Amino acid sequence: MSFSFYLPTKVFFGEGAVNNHGVFLKGRGRRALVVTGRHSATASGAMADIEALAKKLDITLATFNQVPSNPTLEVVGRGVEMARSEGADFIIGIGGGSPLDTAKAIALLATNKVPATALYEAELPEPPLPVIAIPTTAGTGSEVTQHAVFTLPEKKIKKGFSDDRCFPLAALVDPRYTASLPLEVTIDTALDALSHAIEGYLSRRATPLSDTLALEAMGLFARHKEALVRGELTPATRYDLMYASTLGGMVIAQTRTTILHTLGYPLTFSHNIPHGRANGLLLAAYLEFVQPAEPVKVARILTVLGMTSLAEVQQMIRLLLPVPGKYPEKELERMADLVTGASSMAWTARQGTRADLVRILRQSLG
Repeated sequence: MSFSFYLPTKVFFGEGAVNNHGVFLKGRGRRALVVTGRHSATASGAMADIEALAKKLDITLATFNQVPSNPTLEVVGRGVEMARSEGADFIIGIGGGSPLDTAKAIALLATNKVPATALYEAELPEPPLPVIAIPTTAGTGSEVTQHAVFTLPEKKIKKGFSDDRCFPLAALVDPRYTASLPLEVTIDTALDALSHAIEGYLSRRATPLSDTLALEAMGLFARHKEALVRGELTPATRYDLMYASTLGGMVIAQTRTTILHTLGYPLTFSHNIPHGRANGLLLAAYLEFVQPAEPVKVARILTVLGMTSLAEVQQMIRLLLPVPGKYPEKELERMADLVTGASSMAWTARQGTRADLVRILRQSLG
């Protein structure tokens, strides 16, 4: 057996992570740029904790709170300008995947003299500013990955970006910051974390260690799936879902995501379906597609989820999510065309054609 595992992020997990371990920020610099959305940092209580910590450590904060869901590179560019004008020594990302991903890109571009629009093509020789990640949703696991995803309006798609230098220096993960999330968002993000675990487990890049983390994350979701259906979100449920999200992030940091994620991007861009929900809607059909290539692993997934068939996976999704709209065949084909040939197919256990992608979409949405 031989494999590699690279995770340079120092993780502080648990209630009061910022208060108990925030001293880690000491010595990172005197000026920090907080990158966040318009509401999540304040509503969660994370912003108040960071402001108190900054005062204690004599760190000056500037705040870039213009990150929307599904940010574009134009948003990143505005953040880069602020980081430079404020003379930021490091970046603090607070929020869900969008603010954390944006924080990574700002940190990388702030030290490299290229426009944000060139993120995917330009040479970026200078190391990024250090990033401290504080998640307020339990879905993306972005606090422990080198990945970021941005919307490219001109191409009508979302696209991932990866650079090992973009791993956050530290992740301060406090499940209490998810307490203000509504049920709908909690379910969507939980399905995102579940899809990370499942895709990573089925990825061609999977390792024995990433499989261990993936199975643990799936088990945590399974423990609370009925609570999600009932809408009973106890602190214990919040805790386990946040833990599952961080584990899922650790998994895809090693394995990347597969065609499931990529196939969900057109649903988000063109039809405004939240990212995690898009993954959830496609999950059962994706598992059916992959099953011939990985029958043992798919069977193990069902066992961990407490199910005996893929039909039960679909039934769970129907209980958790609103009934999806019906999409005409031409739209299904258009969405499949957008992702046919995507690099994520290389990590997918079974190699698929355009017809396979249309079939997954049709089974899920047709």
